[in-house]
Amino acid sequence: MEEQNSQNQTASNQIVALLKDKSTLKQLIYENTFETFSMLKDVLHELINDINEEVVSADRRIKVDYRDRGKFEAEARIAEDILIFSMHSNIFEFSREHFIRQTSYVQKNTRNSYCGIISIYNFLADSFKYNRTSDLGYLIARIFINHEKHFFVEGKRQMNSINDFSTQIVDEQAIRTILEKSIHYSLQFDLLVPPYDEVKIATVEQVNTKIENGKLTTGKRLGFRFESDDILY
Repeated sequence: MEEQNSQNQTASNQIVALLKDKSTLKQLIYENTFETFSMLKDVLHELINDINEEVVSADRRIKVDYRDRGKFEAEARIAEDILIFSMHSNIFEFSREHFIRQTSYVQKNTRNSYCGIISIYNFLADSFKYNRTSDLGYLIARIFINHEKHFFVEGKRQMNSINDFSTQIVDEQAIRTILEKSIHYSLQFDLLVPPYDEVKIATVEQVNTKIENGKLTTGKRLGFRFESDDILY
């Protein structure tokens, strides 16, 4: 009986230790990520205002605006594009195969690889305007933040200059650089005509839906391999 009690006590101690260690770590990362996301909202709002001042003077038809979508989301409309910025409420660890696990920074301390995530998606503005719920959006970047406020960006090739996880501390200038590169990439990422064979057949429902609301599925690279220009950093 004493041996059983001792084993139970040991198991309980291990559970308590694990909770104190991992839960405290994840809570700190969450706070860092939320602080970063709040900073991102402020910088994004300022950047959109700067762009809008320049654009309105050139052509008032071009729409550029910012919208706070709640605690974990923000939106920027840039002409025909909408960028959605979304913070995940959970904390993640990388798989053993991920390159970040091979870095000396993580190998020295595995706690460094636990991260919060802020994702950046690109959609067409008309997808929201006309409520085309089947339209496609694309993840163009993910920002990872750890307990030391170190960060790195995974995404399109325009992000390769912001990637030293071991030394980079997230700040307003880094956030602005990420936002500028994301907007620039989205504006260059054009809507292409889908291959004829992929759209030559339509159902009655699709045609009726299109007549009502123009809702045939649309995406910037519909019918093409978007992954062909993906590079992970």
